[in-house]
Amino acid sequence: MATLIQGVLPVLHTPLCEDETIDGDAFAREIDWCFERGADGVCGAMVSEVLRLTYEERLNLTQLMVELTAGRGTVIASVGAESTRQAVAFARQAEDAGCAAVMAIPPVTTALPDGALWDYFTTLAKQCSLPLVVQDASSYVGRAISIEFYKRLLDEFGPEKILFKPEASPIGPNLSALRDATAGQARIFDGSGGILLVDAYRRGISGTMPGVDLLDGIMALWKALQAGDDAAVYRIYFPICAIVALQLQAGLDGFLAIEKYLLVKRGIFSSDRRCEPNAWSLDEETRVEVDRLYELLMESLDE
Repeated sequence: MATLIQGVLPVLHTPLCEDETIDGDAFAREIDWCFERGADGVCGAMVSEVLRLTYEERLNLTQLMVELTAGRGTVIASVGAESTRQAVAFARQAEDAGCAAVMAIPPVTTALPDGALWDYFTTLAKQCSLPLVVQDASSYVGRAISIEFYKRLLDEFGPEKILFKPEASPIGPNLSALRDATAGQARIFDGSGGILLVDAYRRGISGTMPGVDLLDGIMALWKALQAGDDAAVYRIYFPICAIVALQLQAGLDGFLAIEKYLLVKRGIFSSDRRCEPNAWSLDEETRVEVDRLYELLMESLDE
């Protein structure tokens, strides 16, 4: 029976030692923490720094995700690459490792015409038996994928094979457009750290793929949304929004710097080291504001 892919599926951050190799002990703590907080599974994606890891490290990361999850939930591997051949290799390794699904962004070093993009995604879908989450990460990397393209993929392969994580702006209206264009068949996941989770939930998403740093807040928010408890929803949601707004100001490196800072603050990571080079680092005034907002979030979870 195929694994049901839904709910809260946090995107794992890759903990690094001082020499930028993967810190396996911290990675195990991170995955344990996710499942202790009630996550439905874990993912690899952009904030896992997959585009900055070596080929061997990416393969190792996928293998570790499966081994350390140890059957506690869904595992989704990031397989997007700059060539179809690379992406297929990552996807086949994810399949062999025991992942439940794969997720892919388009190549980012060139703006592909729809024909080439079609060949890329359909080859992935055909050469890997796992469900494929088609990710548009164009709010911070790459270019947008059209609703028409999404629909064509769904028509070709069906909703059990093709799932979606559309992050092109404007995200909310695009979620609704995809939902309506596919008569509600598209299984859609939101991301962007949770800043648009309330709006996305009300538009009918199947799940969310936030970072790990605020997962306890996201889990509480998800449960409040399911319960229809608007008072709890907005009490928890506002500090999450404010933290993610600070992350968004510096794109992918903004997410990485603040999220890894919070993982160290929580005692999950030993270091906030990121793969070099980076475009932005956390300055003192931003750090102080993140700390204020983090305390507000913790207070909201105690109420």
